[in-house]
Amino acid sequence: MPARFCKTVLFLAALAAMPAHALTVEVQAPDELKALLTQHLETVRAARSGEKPDAEEVARLQRQSELTAHDLLATEGYFSPQVESTLEQVGDDWRLDYRIDPGPRTTVRSVALVFEGALKTRADTAGLRGRVERGFSLRQGMPFRQADWSAAKLGVLRPLLASTYPAARLVTSEARIDPATRAADLTLTIDSGPAFFYGEPVVSGARRYPETIIRNLNPVKPGKPFRQQDLLDYQLALEASGYYTHATVHIEPDPALAAAVPVLVDVVERPEKRFSVGVGVSTDTGARLQTGWLMRNIADRGLRLKLDARIETTQQSGAAELAWPRTSSGYENSLGAQLKHEDIKGQKTRSTLAVAKRSRTRGQIETTLSLQYQTEQQSIGDVLNARNQALTANYAWTQRTVGHAFYPRRGHVLTLQGGGAAAALLSDTNFIRLYARHTQYFPAGPHGRLILRGEFGSVLADTRDGIPTDFLFRAGGDNSVRGYAYQSLGHALAGGVESVRYLATGSAEYNYFFNSDWGMALFVDGGDAADVPGRLSPVFGYGFGARYRSPVGPVNLDLAYGEATRQFRLHFSLGVSF
Repeated sequence: MPARFCKTVLFLAALAAMPAHALTVEVQAPDELKALLTQHLETVRAARSGEKPDAEEVARLQRQSELTAHDLLATEGYFSPQVESTLEQVGDDWRLDYRIDPGPRTTVRSVALVFEGALKTRADTAGLRGRVERGFSLRQGMPFRQADWSAAKLGVLRPLLASTYPAARLVTSEARIDPATRAADLTLTIDSGPAFFYGEPVVSGARRYPETIIRNLNPVKPGKPFRQQDLLDYQLALEASGYYTHATVHIEPDPALAAAVPVLVDVVERPEKRFSVGVGVSTDTGARLQTGWLMRNIADRGLRLKLDARIETTQQSGAAELAWPRTSSGYENSLGAQLKHEDIKGQKTRSTLAVAKRSRTRGQIETTLSLQYQTEQQSIGDVLNARNQALTANYAWTQRTVGHAFYPRRGHVLTLQGGGAAAALLSDTNFIRLYARHTQYFPAGPHGRLILRGEFGSVLADTRDGIPTDFLFRAGGDNSVRGYAYQSLGHALAGGVESVRYLATGSAEYNYFFNSDWGMALFVDGGDAADVPGRLSPVFGYGFGARYRSPVGPVNLDLAYGEATRQFRLHFSLGVSF
């Protein structure tokens, strides 16, 4: 029996006779590997937990940790490591030292992707095959790591599953390691399966509302190639329609159904009737109380009747709207009526209006065409008392690329409007109204954003007389020029401020968020409203504020200094709905 073996046996026997003591472990390895080893080696975990193993357990953990070290290093591309460990007793405790030399790292020598299924046989798939090949993240010369290899295998399927091949799968995957040359040869066989095309929707859960609502919201037609994004768009459209609290849209990727795969739609319906109450406050229009009553299934056809009443310090209104479900071509039609009273900066108006609208949303673009008849009684102190009426045709185009975040960090909102009236058609005067507003959001560091806003409006007419104030402009307030009272910038008269024909405002604001809820703002606003472009004389407001992402919506608090008035003004807005 070799002497060294005898000594080892005697040492372990002596250790076994000793009581359990604390364990200390030291790992000597390259920095990029040390964290991985110290996290997973069994001996390190035992030492970290404060265990006091006996000699037999220490020896078992030592052997197991050496095997674990080899496995861990192999996942990082090191297949020929040198792992040495030394166990000794220091005082009453165990000390275990690891010296680990990972050796040379294995790198990727070759990559071969083999395609089967329709992706191989169809002549129009060369572009998609090229995208899959370019998207394979492990390339020649890169280190071979198990995590990268697993991610690369999933990555080759992603563009196929998201497009026309939802049944795509990996048939085989092989990483052949050559220890002598420290090289990895990778081979994957990808079966795309057949190309899938849409069939008809199969609906479940529709009980209260007509099934045609669900079918008309479908963004695709039978026979169109499958695309995962279509299903997500369909689901979002259902949940945004107002009829359903929840919707699930999916397909079963059965190759036998590929020629016309059914679109499976499962919905949970909202109640037919809803009563709502909301309260809020802002420095523009004061305290707010709002109530609403909604019926979603008038005449069992999915027609929505909405009644609203809104009471604020400076304005009050009541409105009724009858809206039809979206048509198969994507249009939403509605009829509405409103009574409104305002008393803002001395300009008092009482108006009634009736409007017919046709709206359409396609992706990020929303368009609205409307025909509106409005009458108005306007007064400013003893200076002005007039009655105005107009029958207007209007068009609005809006693009939103900011998603649904309370405080977006990227994207823009662009609104363009145009409309007009003719004196020969139930209007007091001829006019054309043009309006544009653009808000751009830029990320500014990991926690900040920059907001740039511009707003321009003009009314082309020989006179302002006879034009309802809703088609004219004033500036000032929370969303205009901070530092000045709401709609205080316009044509100043002895009894108040009158709306005018031209508007130009702009703003630059920087926000920084300290955490997920709280942030601060620095801003400068400028602008004016006047009756002719040459009289636009911008005034400026500067300030800072606080931002809070509340559970019910954004809360903004700003303190602004009006350069023209030499006064500070507080701007605050908060709304809560029940």
